[in-house]
Amino acid sequence: MIDANKVVSLQYSLSVVNDDATETFMEKTNEQNPLVFISGIGNLLPEFEKNLWGKSIGDAFDFVLNAEEGYGPMEEDKVATLPIGIFLDEAGKFDAELIKVGNYVPMMDNAGHQHQGLVVNVGLESITMDFNHPMAGKNLHFTGTISGIREASPEELDHGHVHGEGGHQH
Repeated sequence: MIDANKVVSLQYSLSVVNDDATETFMEKTNEQNPLVFISGIGNLLPEFEKNLWGKSIGDAFDFVLNAEEGYGPMEEDKVATLPIGIFLDEAGKFDAELIKVGNYVPMMDNAGHQHQGLVVNVGLESITMDFNHPMAGKNLHFTGTISGIREASPEELDHGHVHGEGGHQH
């Protein structure tokens, strides 16, 4: 049964619930490539784990996380208009194939932290970037099946991740 400090393997399908109640498929795992994690240590969305608590091998799940339970609401302060000059290479050239609406671009803040920004507008003098999580503001529908549960080893708990099959090898 899933509770704290268990290594859980599962297959899931994720869809976004649209405003008109239709769903848009996002991703799916399978038996060859399951999601494997240690329960209760904070590596996944808390409400995702809460919906799995108490389930056993073979149990199915089907639940929706609203935006607040998932990746939070869209935050306007995470949308920034930046001067085009910061997007020029050393030669002063602009890469129009990379910096175009709909692309995610790796960027670094003043503190050296990496962020993925979505290009939402390209102007003559500035670029508007959205640094919200791609799933922010979205209701997430998960369905799937629990395929494995075991005790996490002391080493896995110490390292904070699964070792061996489906996990980290070192």
